[in-house]
Amino acid sequence: MNYTLLAALFVGLASSLGLIVIINAVSGVSARYKERYLQETAVVVDDVLLSMPPSRVLDFSLIFAAVGAFAAVGGVGYYTGSLNWPKIIIFGLIGAVAAFPLPRIYLGFLRKQRLRKFNEQLEDALLSMSSSLKAGFSINQALEVIADENRHPISFEFSLLIQELRLGVTLETALDNMSKRLDCPDFELVAVSILTARQTGGELTATLERLAGVIRERVRITARIRALTAQGRMQAVIIALMPFALFFAMMNIVPDMMTSFFSTVAGVLSLLAVIILVVIGFLTIRKITNIDI
Repeated sequence: MNYTLLAALFVGLASSLGLIVIINAVSGVSARYKERYLQETAVVVDDVLLSMPPSRVLDFSLIFAAVGAFAAVGGVGYYTGSLNWPKIIIFGLIGAVAAFPLPRIYLGFLRKQRLRKFNEQLEDALLSMSSSLKAGFSINQALEVIADENRHPISFEFSLLIQELRLGVTLETALDNMSKRLDCPDFELVAVSILTARQTGGELTATLERLAGVIRERVRITARIRALTAQGRMQAVIIALMPFALFFAMMNIVPDMMTSFFSTVAGVLSLLAVIILVVIGFLTIRKITNIDI
């Protein structure tokens, strides 16, 4: 009896220590993920010029995850007519994981739209700078002309550049900061050309005009490629939505069969496999249709 009690005490102690280790590991992983999430979100928020702390985006992500989990569990309960703990946990996790990244996805969409608009405005900005240089302006005055045109977002970015120059930052450093902030290959080419022309004494006006022509051609080719790959991108969306549309259709046509199917472990695992394969297929098609020039 004493040995049994001693064994039970050791088992309880080992279980408690194991639980503490698991809690510490989970808390450490969640803390590191939260820190990385906030850092990446801060960069995206700064890029789209939102006056919002990154922690607020994380709060929105958690709210979306909770709403997604509630909607998934409620939808399954509505269609199947019964709920149990395995269903609640599995479908709640699926809904939460699917809804959690939605705020970040929307911010990424805003960032791409802003960068695309900047690229479209960069051609006219280079031609305007070239005309200003031909009129006898200095490079700083030519940059101020772009900043004063009040065209979002390019005027705002050039305004930040001018502010750095007025604070005593060198042109090379200011252009490098702007290139890192925008992460735009076209502007990196412009910055390198301006600095090279200043160091070698080349004709900057002709260089800017040639760059404007190159950017114009890239924008034209990019628009052409987007038009040619529009069908492929639409196919990716249709293929991704088709299994879910078929799922809801079958739930309305033969609800008894679908209820019995998802009441088993094999059925739930099959649903998870389908979701993973659909996501992989969607990302693969988007990767194929995303042509970089």
